[in-house]
Amino acid sequence: MRISCGARQNVRTAPTYALWYKDFGYTGGIPANATTPSFITPPLKTLRYFPLSEGPENCYGINRVPKGHYTLRIFFGLIKQPDYDNEPLFEISVEGTLIHSLKSGWTSHDDQVFAEALVFLLDGTVSICFHSTGHGDPAIISIEILQVDDKAYYSGPEWGKGVILKTTSRLTCGTSKPRFDEDYSGDHWGGDRYWEPIRTFGQNADEPRSTENSIKQASDAPNFYPEALYQSAVVSTDSQRDLAYTIDVDPNKNYSIWLHFAEIDALVTDAGQRVFDVLLNGDTIFKEIDILKMSGDRYTALVLNTTVAVSGRTLTITLHPKEGHHAIINAIEIFQVIAAESKTSSAEVRALQALKRSLGLPNRFAWNGDPCVPKEHPWSGADCQFDKSGSKWFIDGLDLANQGLKGFLPDDISKLIHLQSLNLSGNTIHGVIPSSLGTITSLELLDLSYNFLNGSIPESLGNLTALRRLNLNGNSLSGRVPGALGGRLLNGASFNFTDNAGLCGIPGLPTCGPHLSAGAKVGIAFGVSLSFLLLVICSVCYWKRRQNILRAQQIAARGAPYAKSRTQFSHDIQMSRHHNHGHTRTAAENGPSLLS
Repeated sequence: MRISCGARQNVRTAPTYALWYKDFGYTGGIPANATTPSFITPPLKTLRYFPLSEGPENCYGINRVPKGHYTLRIFFGLIKQPDYDNEPLFEISVEGTLIHSLKSGWTSHDDQVFAEALVFLLDGTVSICFHSTGHGDPAIISIEILQVDDKAYYSGPEWGKGVILKTTSRLTCGTSKPRFDEDYSGDHWGGDRYWEPIRTFGQNADEPRSTENSIKQASDAPNFYPEALYQSAVVSTDSQRDLAYTIDVDPNKNYSIWLHFAEIDALVTDAGQRVFDVLLNGDTIFKEIDILKMSGDRYTALVLNTTVAVSGRTLTITLHPKEGHHAIINAIEIFQVIAAESKTSSAEVRALQALKRSLGLPNRFAWNGDPCVPKEHPWSGADCQFDKSGSKWFIDGLDLANQGLKGFLPDDISKLIHLQSLNLSGNTIHGVIPSSLGTITSLELLDLSYNFLNGSIPESLGNLTALRRLNLNGNSLSGRVPGALGGRLLNGASFNFTDNAGLCGIPGLPTCGPHLSAGAKVGIAFGVSLSFLLLVICSVCYWKRRQNILRAQQIAARGAPYAKSRTQFSHDIQMSRHHNHGHTRTAAENGPSLLS
């Protein structure tokens, strides 16, 4: 897998048309246009850089990486902007192990524009982190993750999954053409290595040799070297019989040395005609090397490997002729042997990530990668201890006081089971104190003072028998202080509960009223709620009844005039009948009746 950092789409580059994947979802940082510092840098147009405002540690996290042995290579870049610091200095770690530190002047050396290491990846992911040192912003052009043979560069009993081989130098001798394995048409299982050309080790000290003959046993497993690597060489001369190469190295480190030979000199045809010793910093490591005898034939690859401890700052490889013709060498590889760092407990890493999210930690904290390793760049505010029995790091202290943190305390904080000290004072954390804190039995100091915590103090805090200092002052806590905590004061512990208006129950705080259990409090709350509900129902019923009465009165009022009219008419008829009762006349007296 090849990633073009900062790219928004996949890219192919000449001459091999290698595929570079777009940079999406792996990390933070800022994409920008790139200036390539060397002609060997992949011809990509973008990079990703990490300003200090995003924190001193930034990481690429890549998932779904098959288990295996890999070459990891990172090319550095320069931001294409005027008046910008054109040579940032920073450090690089892989899986928590520091593998490279950029040195001043790296832009002027082709073999320093990238970092490369052989590493085993076993958990399905890879974390590649960039650590700012205060000298410019880390800027990355590309990342390559190239699988190699599981046995590649096997170097003895110490080799294995706990060892990283960092490429210090890789030389192809007797030529002036820099090459990658793909330029040599090499097998992809070789990891597309870069070979720095060195035509001579010194003026008049040696002569180049070359051939177009095929080389046998070159592209064999597990290292799969390109055949063309052995088609050039340097040979010592009469004026300088010893062939010597010196390289600067880091002191007090172990180095794995790989020396490549093939007898391509037409003057040497039989065993015994060229015999030489190999010395490292003056100590003879290989005696009486006879290439023809050891490889079995001319034009046949021979590889010698050894690991040496170097106390000084230089490593000198010397080939000293013993018999016959001068010494010869085709290629050199030098790796620094680095013990892979043990990682932090995954459960504790997840707990810290949950805390990061819930408290909204600012970017300046840069909680990325592993909290404890590399040891030179631990997470801000975290104290680590190493558990030799489990070969894991764990968190034993966390100090994030006065950092402007917000949010709340998650229950997952209880996963930090080795905590001895937790200081989150002077922030704006709200919510309740999680009862799960009471399960961190190793806690000796707990300071949550001057926040906005509310609710009661969990009874579980009484289980913290190692607790010697507890500061909960300056919050909005209420209720009775757990009795177990109050009793601890008699044993010399220092607890501070002041500036919490609702706390009670120990000397120095108000006296509590009748103490109710949690069940009683729930019962009271339920009763109050039920009473309120009944009150609401009764009020609604009364309102509806009142509305019905008012409606009936309104209807009666509208019918009143008609009722009065009918009453008066009936009264008139009755009065008329009563008046005529004594004055009855016959029809003849009244006159004829008019009918119609």
